[in-house]
Amino acid sequence: MRRLLLCGMAGAAALLAGCGAEQIQGPSFAAREVRLDDAAAQSAPTYSYERIAHPNATATTAWGINASGDVVGDYVDAGGGRHGFLLHSGAFTTLDIAGALTSARGISPGGDIVGIYRRASEPAVNAHGFLLSRQGDTTFIDFPGHTNTIPQRILPDGTLLGCRHDNDTMGSMRGVVFDGGGPSEITEFASMNNGATPDRRLIVGLWTNGPRGEGYTIADGVFATFVVPGSDFTAAWDVNPAGETAGVQHNGTGFHGFVQTLDGGYVSIDFPGATATRVFGINARGDVVGSYVLGGQTNGFFARRGR
Repeated sequence: MRRLLLCGMAGAAALLAGCGAEQIQGPSFAAREVRLDDAAAQSAPTYSYERIAHPNATATTAWGINASGDVVGDYVDAGGGRHGFLLHSGAFTTLDIAGALTSARGISPGGDIVGIYRRASEPAVNAHGFLLSRQGDTTFIDFPGHTNTIPQRILPDGTLLGCRHDNDTMGSMRGVVFDGGGPSEITEFASMNNGATPDRRLIVGLWTNGPRGEGYTIADGVFATFVVPGSDFTAAWDVNPAGETAGVQHNGTGFHGFVQTLDGGYVSIDFPGATATRVFGINARGDVVGSYVLGGQTNGFFARRGR
């Protein structure tokens, strides 16, 4: 187990993107309704589950996974401090911005990591982004003209996705993409871009549609909202290169993860015995990561896809 203290350059061009998942979580095509029917269940993939728990943690969350199976996330220590982590080949490396609470959110196929940090002197709503390159260089990320930036995902070409907001969590939040052409944002209220296919023809995320949190897709530039049937809250948190979407939904029995497969079916992801399960990341082979609550304890998990 290693510790890596991140000290880097402030990115003057503001490499952008992202927003507050602790508050959005349930940590969350043109009004498409999905169906969990018997036929979909019979063809649904299966998963084997593994716990992710940092040895020094009172709580652990896995936020992202790449094609190699490297996992990033955060853990809370006994003193209440939050630290980012990289889990590679079964070994944890702690990722900390010096003097700040830190969370690692996404990891590219090549190993570049994005995340957020907050100085102890700042309000709890604040969040700033960072990019840790595979070479070990750190760049601080602040979206121009806004107080807070949360990069949630990094694509193979270095494009970042997430959200920006000001002195609140949701009201001023907008989903953002930052690429070589500069930052852009969507207009939907309280939105957050959480993942995209490598060609960016499909972007997924979450937003607030009136009284309800819903997932969305942006397919070839067209925004469309969706909810899992029977849920009162749906959030899309990631999408893999094939176009399978992963996320979180809430219904009368609590929080559950989900994966939408290529045939349009939805598979519920539930860690065995857990009272709540949330999925935040999916990789190219369909493995997913997230968090679960069991006996009042929050841990991360890795679910390996079978068929």
